[in-house]
Amino acid sequence: MSGPVVGIVLVSHSAAVAQSVADLARGLAAGGPVVPVAAAGGTADESLGTSAERIAAAAREVDRGAGVALLADLGSSVLTVKALLVEEELPPGSRLLDAPFLEGAVAAVVAASAGAPLEAVAAAAEEAYTYRKT
Repeated sequence: MSGPVVGIVLVSHSAAVAQSVADLARGLAAGGPVVPVAAAGGTADESLGTSAERIAAAAREVDRGAGVALLADLGSSVLTVKALLVEEELPPGSRLLDAPFLEGAVAAVVAASAGAPLEAVAAAAEEAYTYRKT
């Protein structure tokens, strides 16, 4: 993939959940180049929870200059990302997406892998709220 691309960070209370969703999203976007995706789940001692340090490190890891889209599962993961944004601890152009965790992650990775800018990646992820299953 040439040029800057949007990086994706998946923030969950569980390292296993974050990694599984990252793997699924990468797999479903595998028709072409896949953007950098990082899982930031759990705490330093591998228990359930949210780690600001893991989130910030993951955002730096996937930053390729076109912004970083962060998706969070619930509660304190959302609050931690918001605090990191306010404190400017994340790369410039980082954005918390208001999207369902799994469906939004897949949509974000697919859109970013197609070369979409951050605004379009956010729109694709947020549109996942409208997916109907009946």
